[in-house]
Amino acid sequence: MNLEGIQSEVAGQQPGPDRRRWLFKAEDGILALAMLGLMALPLLESLLRKAFNTGIPGAIAITQNLTLVIGMLGGAIAARDHRLLSMSALPSVLTGAWKSGAGIFNAVVSVVLTVFLCVASWQFVLTEKESGHLLVGAIPVWPLELVMVGGFGLIAWRMVLGAAPGWGARGMVLAVAAVLIWLAWRPPIAAEKLVWPCLGILAAAAVLGAPIFVMLGGAAMILFWGDDLPIASVSISHHKLVTDAALPSIPLFTLAGYFLAEGGASKRLLRLFKALAGHLRGGPAIVTCLVCAFFTTFTGASGVTILALGGILLPVLNAAGYSARNSLGLITSAGSLGLLFPPCLPLILYTIIANNSAKAGLSIKAMFLGGIVPGILMLIVTAALGIWQAPRASGRRPRFDWSEAKAAVADAKWELLLPVVAFVGLFGGFATAVETAALTAFYAFISQAWIHRDLRVREDGPRVMVECGSLMGGVLLILGVAYGFTNYLVDAQIPARMLEWASTHVQSKWLFLLGLNVVLILVGGLIEIYAAIVVVVPLLVPVGTALGIDPVHLGIIFLANMELGFLAPPVGLNLLLSSYRFKTPLVEVMRAVLPMLVVLFLGVLLITYVPALTTWLPGLFAKPGS
Repeated sequence: MNLEGIQSEVAGQQPGPDRRRWLFKAEDGILALAMLGLMALPLLESLLRKAFNTGIPGAIAITQNLTLVIGMLGGAIAARDHRLLSMSALPSVLTGAWKSGAGIFNAVVSVVLTVFLCVASWQFVLTEKESGHLLVGAIPVWPLELVMVGGFGLIAWRMVLGAAPGWGARGMVLAVAAVLIWLAWRPPIAAEKLVWPCLGILAAAAVLGAPIFVMLGGAAMILFWGDDLPIASVSISHHKLVTDAALPSIPLFTLAGYFLAEGGASKRLLRLFKALAGHLRGGPAIVTCLVCAFFTTFTGASGVTILALGGILLPVLNAAGYSARNSLGLITSAGSLGLLFPPCLPLILYTIIANNSAKAGLSIKAMFLGGIVPGILMLIVTAALGIWQAPRASGRRPRFDWSEAKAAVADAKWELLLPVVAFVGLFGGFATAVETAALTAFYAFISQAWIHRDLRVREDGPRVMVECGSLMGGVLLILGVAYGFTNYLVDAQIPARMLEWASTHVQSKWLFLLGLNVVLILVGGLIEIYAAIVVVVPLLVPVGTALGIDPVHLGIIFLANMELGFLAPPVGLNLLLSSYRFKTPLVEVMRAVLPMLVVLFLGVLLITYVPALTTWLPGLFAKPGS
């Protein structure tokens, strides 16, 4: 992942001189308006439905296409600001000519593949124009879908600009890219013979730091091209996923988390949890786990949690006598806590992908309920190790202070009500998941901007929306092109072959789950979580269904392993971020998290082999009259 990009997202750095250009300001303004519309439209729709038994014509379709606009424009802004997500940290350690060479190589590969994504999008738009699909009333949808063409084209151009500071190297990138595009368009030999060499070049670019969306989208394009299939299939899949009816809840819940992170919520929650647990043995460890879990639940990104809270929590642990290694290990591990708690984004995305690709019949509510008890278990085992690592007190520990606890609760009461708002919306029966996400984001903004006045409405509101939109743009790019890659795997009957193999060789679902845990931890340590969900889940769900594994249970097992994957060598995301944030060698971070990785794996085994931990709550709420 692009570490500098995440850091600037969390820190909310002010725009540099280049951003004063009118184009950059226009982009930021349009993205902020799109995020505002995404939040406002479901709220108005819900209000009108309840108050006047009416609604806004085409509200759902408009909301879905606003998500497409946010994905493409946010991706273009992420490319502009060098925030596109990548899996490799190698560019950060390269220097001199090696770094320049890697940048030029990546730029050539990325530009070529992004241009073909642009061409595929144009072919898709032409098909949509001929089909006559309407957005609302007599308004056709295809002009709005042109944002895919413009977005990929702008991203490709910005990759050229980012390849090197001078036009000499940029010209070389353009020239080489043009030659490769021509050769791909008119291959000198059969395209199928070039598939493996092209995939090898793509793999080298991924190692050298090419964006994740280039790796996944490029793989899909190369495979379709090699089989002489239309590359527009990738754009069709991209559009289908990004305009899914439930997907707008992902940027909206993320926006709520960003409002909290940019406001003063972290300090108020830290004060609250210190007042409630600070007097206990291992109290600082408990506080660290609770604060990190709260923020990751709403941001959906443990990287944001580590970078935003690491500087606050590390002094707390050090002051309590924790060793430098134990403090580092605890913060790094606690950063991923919260991924199983509703309304965290991976739960939503897993549901969408499992339903779209594998017809799992899951509901978001069932996944939310299924994650609560396992999430609590993972939090408890992490805190328990933190308590065990706590230094023996040389004197008397501070006593519980009722007055401070009451004052801290009063100070943080608006943040504490945020999960209540989300739960009431989701389980109250009067709002959809998207409407609940919009309400949660609006509540977070009101609490931080108008009640606590930590955010300025006119200045900070648009800025935070742009910060969130650029992050979501990078994520939605990955999701869209990864779905194209997944559909290639489905067309190639890979899931069917896996199911046939499993039916022949794996008779015990418990043995299958044990092997699955090991494989998924490795996957989580190599692949970004959102890409892993889109690519792996369609392969996994049919096998799990055939073995009689409850779909909610299978989903929580998958996500719990992804939570461990953040800590798994060699390139678990939390390892990289902690190394960067605390300026510590990666090997030291690995050593620090090893005890946590062991206890969390034990937690995952409990989740795996005690299905009731996952299925009890969904079953309870599914009963009539409950």
